[in-house]
Amino acid sequence: MSEGVATYEGLDDPLFHQVGIIGLGLIGASLAQAIFDRRLATSIVAIDTNQASIEAGISCGLLTDGGLSIQSDADKLANCDLIVVAVPVKAVPMVFEQLADAISKGEILSNCLITDVGSTKQTIVTAYREAFAKFPTVYASNLPHFVPAHPIAGAEKSGFNARRGDLFHQHKVIVCPLPESSAKAVQQVSALWRGVGAEVMTMDADHHDRVLAHTSHLPHLLAFTLVEQLASHNDNMDIFRYAAGGFRDFTRIAASDPTMWHDIFYANEAAILTALDDFESQLDHLRQLILRKDSTALLGMLGRVQSARQHFGHMLTATPYSQPLHSTQANHSKNSHSSEPHSEVYMSDQSLNFIINPTETPIRLQGSISVPGDKSVSHRSIMFGSLANGVTKVTGFLEGEDALATLQAFKDMGVTIEGPKDGEVIIHGVGMHGLKPSPNPLYMGNSGTSMRLLAGILSAQAFDSVMTGDASLSKRPMERVAKPLREMGAVIQTTGEKGTAPISITGRDKTGKALHGITYAMPVASAQVKSCLLLAGLWADGDTVITQPEITRDHTERMLNAFGLDVKTEGNTIRLTGGEQLTACDIAVPADISSAAFFMVAASIAHDSELTLKQVGINPTRTGVIDILKLMGADITLSNEKSIGGEPVADITVKSAQLHGSNIPPELVPLAIDEFPALFVAASCATGRTTLTGAKELRVKESDRIAVMATGLQTLGIDCTVLDDGIIIEGKGKEEEANTSSIFTGGVIDTHHDHRIAMSFAMASLRASKQIVIRGVETVNTSFPNFAGLANQIGMNIQVL
Repeated sequence: MSEGVATYEGLDDPLFHQVGIIGLGLIGASLAQAIFDRRLATSIVAIDTNQASIEAGISCGLLTDGGLSIQSDADKLANCDLIVVAVPVKAVPMVFEQLADAISKGEILSNCLITDVGSTKQTIVTAYREAFAKFPTVYASNLPHFVPAHPIAGAEKSGFNARRGDLFHQHKVIVCPLPESSAKAVQQVSALWRGVGAEVMTMDADHHDRVLAHTSHLPHLLAFTLVEQLASHNDNMDIFRYAAGGFRDFTRIAASDPTMWHDIFYANEAAILTALDDFESQLDHLRQLILRKDSTALLGMLGRVQSARQHFGHMLTATPYSQPLHSTQANHSKNSHSSEPHSEVYMSDQSLNFIINPTETPIRLQGSISVPGDKSVSHRSIMFGSLANGVTKVTGFLEGEDALATLQAFKDMGVTIEGPKDGEVIIHGVGMHGLKPSPNPLYMGNSGTSMRLLAGILSAQAFDSVMTGDASLSKRPMERVAKPLREMGAVIQTTGEKGTAPISITGRDKTGKALHGITYAMPVASAQVKSCLLLAGLWADGDTVITQPEITRDHTERMLNAFGLDVKTEGNTIRLTGGEQLTACDIAVPADISSAAFFMVAASIAHDSELTLKQVGINPTRTGVIDILKLMGADITLSNEKSIGGEPVADITVKSAQLHGSNIPPELVPLAIDEFPALFVAASCATGRTTLTGAKELRVKESDRIAVMATGLQTLGIDCTVLDDGIIIEGKGKEEEANTSSIFTGGVIDTHHDHRIAMSFAMASLRASKQIVIRGVETVNTSFPNFAGLANQIGMNIQVL
């Protein structure tokens, strides 16, 4: 569990009075330097068998004193309130024996905090217990003050002169408290490592050794083995001469200290042997795939490995899937000789902002543009293609954060998926019963669609599943799908009183029975809830019948029909019979009308503008935004209409118009539910009042979109009133005015990390008199990669900082 990262430039009150370092090798000396540089202790002393290191430390002012052994120079440690044991793992038992003896003689404080930096932890704990148990009184008094730790950092050069005060900056340190360790002692050791710029994590010693066996010790062992194999080869000179960067990067760690790794391999023997057994099994599996020439399985494995590498990098650094991972140049140069695997530091925009300044003359939007592929269709193409028999080819796939989360989830469940590359994805379907359990919880990022629709699929699987999400998704209600799924026989558990993620689903192998169809009347119109239940119904006994209070988007029904299922729709009722198979087909994803909506509003409220949006999906269950804008007086025409993959598309041309307020008809609300943030901006620029009711669904999106939009509009000078299920907006437009006057003032907008809020207020800047700063726009990539670039292409001026 991460305890966070802090960088200290120095403290008024040092963390420790005196720190004693036992061992002035690279780690011990670098820690001493970091403590000195950041003034974390009043003084530093050291014990090291190399007299030259002690003298050099005192000469440069790093150490106030030092000695050659604990036995002869224990007095040097007499005033220490922290002792750090930084000797090789094999030498630790002797150091602990000497410390225990010195404490028993009163030469060192009995309540002195003791920690270490060893690469294995269980052997360190055992050595401490055995050494201090020889002195029961000392053991009892010091045990609460012993906290093992392990910094994941190093360099191939060793010794005192190789020290670096920034060695631990942005690297992980694992703290492994004992059950007997006091909370204060753990806090102090954690504060020390955070103070030198490290990220502190905690885990028990046994878990640490198992994790490090796989992530550090095994890679080192393999690097040594590979270099040994190639060095023994007859053509070794050519092999090494022509080795590519991958070989050099992987085998770099084979240049590490042999003695140190000899000791580590023996110290962590059991965990390393287990890791080796797992690796040998994986190698044998790979060998068999090559021998059998199983191209699909091999491609799937390699694809999953690539995705897993990127997936965990994004998860650990909280960066979007759609944002490339890059090791910083500084980190690369500083750690090019690391004796541990790189703790990679990725460029992570934790919080991005849009900065938009007003222009001297009104902005005119002109041209033709293509917006990204439809997110709803992209999600479903991955889901249905994975469950189908055969190969599904998808074009126009939205390579945005949410759709990529769905794609990753199915890769995690064993589906071979090629791409995406330039919007093209090839899915090798595994059939209705071919999904496999993911070894880890399925991470949905910020995608409520992924989590809710997958809940229906996973409820019918034989295996257990867990779904997690980011901080935003983890606040959104999931009982709206969990409750009807339970009526179908699913065993599903949400978290906390509000029924949020993580979601745990028990497999049918444990429950012992299949799902059964139900007749369900949705209390609130929701395409996600409807789709979730239809997907669960694919495996259910009998019919699943869903009645919705208002028509909602029907992408699920259309695509299921395209994959060969007979989904019947009569008015507001949808019926599906379980037990059928899906047959692969090609899917062409149309441009997303929800993404187009921002530019439809922009062209309507801007001055003297004409904008054409190419081949946008105009599914009749999604065109509410067009109908509402036309109701408000927008100048919108459709041309080049056709059908692609069962979905109607058209070019949409929008010209500047003087909008007027309107009462939004209730029947249009479900057909424009995602587009209302943009429509609120249009309403602000209209003449007169706009009233929206019946939109309670907006309160449970990525944010409470009614409340967040209202706050933002008020910040920009718009009068509005929040209702339980809607909003009243007092438009500031003027009759017979050519969209040249300012409607909005300026200010700082908090998006609550909701992508649609961010893009909507970006469009408001077209009619603003002052600078608008929009905070938390990094989630725009969930649905609209390169949004700012496309907006600037047609005349806007959005800075991303």
